[in-house]
Amino acid sequence: MSTLPRPLTGVRVLSLALNLPGPAALLRCARLGATCTKFEPPAGDPMAHYDRGAYAALHEGVAVHTADLKTPEGQAAVQAELARTDVLLTSFRPSALRKLGLDWPALHARHPSLCQVAIVGGPGAEAEVPGHDLTYLAEHGLVTGTALPATLFADMGGALMATEAVLQAALLQAQAVASGSPVDGRCFEVALSDAAGWLALPRHWGLTRPEGAVGGAHAGYRVYPCADGRVAVAALEPHFARALLQAAGLPADDPRTPFAPATHAALQAWFARHTGAQLDALARERDLPLHTLG
Repeated sequence: MSTLPRPLTGVRVLSLALNLPGPAALLRCARLGATCTKFEPPAGDPMAHYDRGAYAALHEGVAVHTADLKTPEGQAAVQAELARTDVLLTSFRPSALRKLGLDWPALHARHPSLCQVAIVGGPGAEAEVPGHDLTYLAEHGLVTGTALPATLFADMGGALMATEAVLQAALLQAQAVASGSPVDGRCFEVALSDAAGWLALPRHWGLTRPEGAVGGAHAGYRVYPCADGRVAVAALEPHFARALLQAAGLPADDPRTPFAPATHAALQAWFARHTGAQLDALARERDLPLHTLG
């Protein structure tokens, strides 16, 4: 990121968002050049209590302060910071923001040029419904067994969408300044459920279902056991599929071959006879997209 353009240079972002999506979005904004500040409650961010290392990584380059939003002193500190802020990040439910006097109508009346990016669980009225990454993934068909997903897809996808909203806000503000028009703040809602829905589109299209090409139906796009571990194979395009089948000594001219049950069985047996080191060498020699796993 340090070698890339920093389009948020000069943009001031204040975050009141806790846990993962808000801090991840703020970290992304910092890496894009924004000046990032965060106010936490006296008890701190829960992330700091259940994973100190993750908390430290998420707040690199972020100025963190304490403010009790339920007190006049805390409110005064936030309002003073908002007076010089371009974009506010929040992750409270709408009802909680109203109780704190930080809902969009109140913010816009007091700070007309301020933009807000409100990270919520579900869109619209569903923003009041409790949920978390796991429930949003389940809602969109991304939890297919009893094992937990490998990462927090909805939270991290939502963080990217929130960063996108900050970029939109900064662009609108810059356009207003360039045209000599008053800067009129906007509120952007980012729903983690929508992030999960966006990530789920390949599955809804059928691509990652068991009958889909990248869901297991194509023998060249699978995870196979090998002699001393596993190998993730992504020989999906026709030229990669042909190269894989040829390496395994299988017929390679018919485009239907990778979908045949016999091909799946033959490749499974072939991979089982080879070690990870042998497969790595073969991948380099034949330009095969695969990655060995212990």
